Amino acid sequence: MYPYTVFLGMGLYEICIAVGIVLAMLLADRLAIQKSFSVGLQKMLVLSTVGAVVIGFFGAIVFQAFYNFLETGTFSLEAGMTFYGGFIFGVGGFLFMWFLVGKAFGLQQEAKERIRDVADMAGAIVPFAHAFGRLGCLFAGCCHGNPTEKWYGVKTLLWFKDENENVYSEWVKVVPVQLFEAIFLFALAAVLLFVLIKRKENEKRPLPILPLYFIGYAVWRFCIEFARGDERGQSPVSFLTPSQFIAVILFAVGVVYLGIWLYKKFKKKES
Repeated sequence: MYPYTVFLGMGLYEICIAVGIVLAMLLADRLAIQKSFSVGLQKMLVLSTVGAVVIGFFGAIVFQAFYNFLETGTFSLEAGMTFYGGFIFGVGGFLFMWFLVGKAFGLQQEAKERIRDVADMAGAIVPFAHAFGRLGCLFAGCCHGNPTEKWYGVKTLLWFKDENENVYSEWVKVVPVQLFEAIFLFALAAVLLFVLIKRKENEKRPLPILPLYFIGYAVWRFCIEFARGDERGQSPVSFLTPSQFIAVILFAVGVVYLGIWLYKKFKKKES
């Protein structure tokens, strides 16, 4: 799927993801200092994030196998990367590491109290790292989108089969979907990061960042799927692609998250 190897078996896709993750971790460390995390909690943040990345990569492989099963009916593990798989397993891994390491370091109470700050930081930083992954996918020459003759199309080598099952290649201009995704994600990360940095530290129950990311990206991914041309198998809902189906779930999670926050805020005002 990602044919261009640079070194040690890594292609542009993996390199861009690695760069995004490293920069995101550096940014998270700076935010932890700004948010007055203790030194022990800052170390916990690094350890938990590294654990989440490792678990997330393995989770992405499992998720790739799920995609393959939807498309072929055969469940087989293979190297691959899907954002949703890495995100779901990564979040689970982070929470497990965060409270496990917190208990080991004797920082369980502080870890519990600052988990909301960590969630806000994740909401602003994850789209930043994700944008690098989209660029990597674009540079690797895969997952662009539907063929087009419009000015924003990018020529790429695609493989086809004729009526006799003979395989041939052809240069076709396609929609650079991954470039549009990267631009959107960088812009979304910039806005959310600005909101996170500029809001008042003493503000009670500040607007949560994470559900804004969930809702914003879910809407974008649902819409951009109409421009994608690659086959992604069948989803549990026949008129949605798998990515659109998961985007609907992500949107629902964001709305419920935000709804609970609003309910608690107004309930507190009334009391």
